[in-house]
This record gives sequence, structure tokens and C-alpha cells, in this order.
Amino acid sequence: MTISLPQIQLFLLALTRVLAVFANIPIFGGSAIPLQIRALLGLVITLVLFPANVSAPAQEPIALGIFAMMIGQELIIGLIAGFASTLTFAAIQIAGEMIGFSTGFNSGRVLNPAFGESSSSIDQLFVMLALLFFMVTNSHHTVILAISRTFNVIPLTTSLSQMPIETIFSTVSKLITAGIQLSLPAVGSLIMADITLGLLAKVAPQIQVFFLGIPMKIALGLLAVTITLSIYHQTIIDLLHNIGDRMILLLGA
Repeated sequence: MTISLPQIQLFLLALTRVLAVFANIPIFGGSAIPLQIRALLGLVITLVLFPANVSAPAQEPIALGIFAMMIGQELIIGLIAGFASTLTFAAIQIAGEMIGFSTGFNSGRVLNPAFGESSSSIDQLFVMLALLFFMVTNSHHTVILAISRTFNVIPLTTSLSQMPIETIFSTVSKLITAGIQLSLPAVGSLIMADITLGLLAKVAPQIQVFFLGIPMKIALGLLAVTITLSIYHQTIIDLLHNIGDRMILLLGA
């Protein structure tokens, strides 16, 4: 069996799209995973998806200039599709960030290997739990199936008609709202604690409210996080399960 130059060019286009998607998924494209492993994983997924999703190549090879433009387009398509994953994990991270800010955990920030940036311990807890749910609920299978669907929505060598700006902004707003809603029980209870401490400071000025409030807010915050996760764990799982549909939605399908 001989492999022609047009086939190699189409495979490189597909590989570019797959790697661009993986670059936006923390568990696949995070800085904690070596670059060689990420490249090998993308190569394996492309080898699996390529035969089933790519039609017979043209007889003539694609000109170098046009091929370079197609590579750039596949990179954009992959980044747009993978952006759905980034938004989903960012929504969960927003919830942890808001809770960490309210409890005071944000004062001790450490490196978050999933995103390659510093974050609070509550923030990391939410992200790590999301990554765990992502693997346990087989949401990574949904992502791979969605990558396969992108080749049907926008086939290789087909130009991207327009950037779905309105859809991207709509999806961003919905996921930010979801992240804020996840944090509301914990943040609401901590706001009530602040109000109570303020009233206590007025009623009994001799009480050191500042030193009393720090351990109380930490304990209340941890309790609120426990209650929040017990209530909203299914919401987090649903957010992760729908990553594949968001990937296709962002591509304008």
C-alpha cells in the first residue's frame, strides 16, 4: 500500500485540528503532561479518526501556500472547538475562586498544574474534582466523539464560513453564570457571616471580631463547600458531559 502526498497533507490537517483541541483540555493539554505525551496522544487519536472521517484525497497535492493557509484554518477550528472545554473548566474554577476569595483562602495561592497558574486551595479542589469527574464519567469519550463530529460539520479543505462570535459570547455568558450559581450557597453563607460579625462588633465592641472571624469563616467556608458539592455535583457532571455539544455549537452547527 502506497501513501500519496495528498493523503499525507490531509492527515497533517486532521492532526493539526486534533492537537489544537487537545491544547485547550486541561487533562490532555495541561503543562503537567509532557509535550511528547500530548503529541503522541494526538497522533493516536488522529490515526483512529482519520480513516472514518476523511473522504478520498485529491489526485494532485495541495500547493504549499494554500496548504499553509489550510493549516492555519485547522488550527483556528481546533482552538474554537477546544475553547468549549476551557470555558467549562473555567466556570467551575470561577466557583472555587469566588469561594476562596470569600473564605480568605486566596491569600495563600499556589501553582495550579491543570492551568499553569496560581490559584487558591479551594480553587484547586474544584478543578481537581472536575478533572476527576471528567475521567470517571467518561466525558473524555464524549470529547473524542465530538472531535470526530467536527470533521462532518467542517470537513477538511473546507473553508470556515464565518467566526461564530455571537455563539461564543452567548456560551461564555452562560458558563460564567453557571460558575457564579455554583458558588452562591457558599458565598451567600459567608456574606451572612460577615453581616453577623459586623452586628456583633457594634453590639459588643470589646470582642475582637477580626480574630474571631478568620477561623469562623474558614470553618464555615469548608462546611459550605461540602454542602455545595453535595448539592451541585450532578450539575458539574452535566457541565462536563455537555462539552462535546458545546464544541459543535461553537463551530456554528
